[in-house]
Amino acid sequence: MNDKLPIRLTILEREYPLTIPPSEEEKLREASKRINEMVSKFRQIHKNADAQDLLVMANLQFASKLLDLEQTLQQNSEEEELKKVYENLDEFIKINQ
Repeated sequence: MNDKLPIRLTILEREYPLTIPPSEEEKLREASKRINEMVSKFRQIHKNADAQDLLVMANLQFASKLLDLEQTLQQNSEEEELKKVYENLDEFIKINQ
């Protein structure tokens, strides 16, 4: 059984053939769409920028958003750990009163 799917994604008028697990298709198509949308926005602002510059600007935006999400996840994780420490401390205090 072949568990790979051949697809073609177009980014900045250029086709990229990929062979992927079927479960990744929707996510990759959405990613391709978002890249094209971001590049289009930058193209409107920076009319003389070449394709590489537009892709770099879009990439920086996506990387910045990714870093924001990672920071939020890290903070949430730390808050959960702190919450567990407080719960354990409360339990310890109740037991030892």
